Amino acid sequence: MPTIRPATPADVSVIFSLIAQLAQYEKLEHMVTGTPEMLHNALFGTHPACECVMAFEESAPSTAIGFALYFITYSTFLAKPGLYLEDLFVIPEARGRGHGKALVVHLAALAHSRNYGRFEWRVLDWNTPAIDFYKSLGAQILPEWHLVRMTAEEMAALIEKS
Repeated sequence: MPTIRPATPADVSVIFSLIAQLAQYEKLEHMVTGTPEMLHNALFGTHPACECVMAFEESAPSTAIGFALYFITYSTFLAKPGLYLEDLFVIPEARGRGHGKALVVHLAALAHSRNYGRFEWRVLDWNTPAIDFYKSLGAQILPEWHLVRMTAEEMAALIEKS
């Protein structure tokens, strides 16, 4: 059984390395523009924007094999906060041993203990292993919802036009 613990400031460089590995797996390396310093500020700055938990094998408690980074959302329909899983990643050589499930269960328990109304995340449509894994946990894939996004440049253009 893996050990799951909250990330500490000393973990930032490891988390950033795992994020780079996740981006490589998702073929999205070109989208990683943040820095470890920015991640540190987001996790541990004056106004933290997110939280993170780390997974470790019991046999190697000093080497992180995965992480889950999440933040709080809010549902107007439920009038309750929710937990949004931004990224979940387990290194390839540690997959299939329950680490991903342990991370998801940990976050579900956290959301439940905080009386949150939802626990949500997104998955790339081509990532069949992840889709199958999430379905095996009882998660629903909501095909009728689409991600809508504006980048900083698009926001600036909208503001300028208005």
